[in-house]
Amino acid sequence: MSNLKRSIAVFLLAIPTILMAAEPSVSAERRDELRVIAMDSNADLMERIKALREMYRHMLNDDGSVPARSVCIWDPIGKNGPIYAAAQDQVTRLLEWDIHVDLRVYTNEAVLVEDFKADQCDAALMTGMRARSFNKYTGTLDAIGALPETAQMKLLFQAITQPKNAEKMVSGQYVVMGYAPAGAAYIFVNDRSITSLNKAAGKRVAVMDYDPIQAEMIQNIGANPVPVSIVSAGPKFNNGAVDVLPAPLGAYHILELHKGIGETGGIINYPFTQLTVQMIGKVDRIPNEVAQLVREEFIANFDRIINQINRATGEIPEKLWIEIPEDEKAGYQTMMQQARIALREHDYYDPEMLTLQRKVRCRFHPDHFECANPIE
Repeated sequence: MSNLKRSIAVFLLAIPTILMAAEPSVSAERRDELRVIAMDSNADLMERIKALREMYRHMLNDDGSVPARSVCIWDPIGKNGPIYAAAQDQVTRLLEWDIHVDLRVYTNEAVLVEDFKADQCDAALMTGMRARSFNKYTGTLDAIGALPETAQMKLLFQAITQPKNAEKMVSGQYVVMGYAPAGAAYIFVNDRSITSLNKAAGKRVAVMDYDPIQAEMIQNIGANPVPVSIVSAGPKFNNGAVDVLPAPLGAYHILELHKGIGETGGIINYPFTQLTVQMIGKVDRIPNEVAQLVREEFIANFDRIINQINRATGEIPEKLWIEIPEDEKAGYQTMMQQARIALREHDYYDPEMLTLQRKVRCRFHPDHFECANPIE
């Protein structure tokens, strides 16, 4: 996570920097001209910032000072965590320039989201699952089984970060400022006979306590949903309160999931989903043209973030992997496809994003069954 530092820094630095001029607002015609420059990812960065300065010079305080900005950061470790430390480094630097940022750290993501909605933050960094309530398009990046491979995820991120897709980043009063990989989630089980969710009938499956759609999906396969939070998920698996736990690989060491796996369990060797963290801003304070610069910085850090995640994951004992038999793998993929379609019909997943993800999968594997007869 520490490699989010540069992306967070761009946000903290870009907003005050572009608001330094204090001349009257520009005309609509001139604003359109400036927007073309600001959104041109091939243009010189300083030229883009110069255009932004002119576009949003009216956003200064009455006395000409730079408005303070508040940023809420979710870090499960709190002020000793890597995400908060990265952001704090930038705040210290900004103070030297007399630019003030109120940086707030939350260990409880639910509280962060409510404070953000209540106007306590200008921007907030949260998981992609939580971000879905602010933008369904990027909230679908975490769709079940949508991107089994990291290379697929990178290509998708690059595609949606193109300036032509900028309008999709705004939903109501919110703007998506960036998205970063947070590691693939796998299925941890305490019984190796559970080689897929199809075989979880009658088992207790962990679902996020704020997401009733997850619980409904688990009930549909005949399993029993058990509400958990990010904090309680590991302990509930370890003490036997749940039999099946979707979680990133990094959780194996951090949450000591070997206790829940025991002698009879393991990890299904197929990514259940690709997790993300996303930065969401208030569009009346963080213009989409500014957010575009931050989104580009996030994607520029993709490889470094992946490397950091891989290092943090550590070694997973080879004996824990549960391979899906080849004759069952197609059925597993079909099951996840059916889940995505069902969630699309529930208005939970964005149809356009699901289609784009399918195109990415087929670009890497054109002979896959879904490519000849696409239904997503």
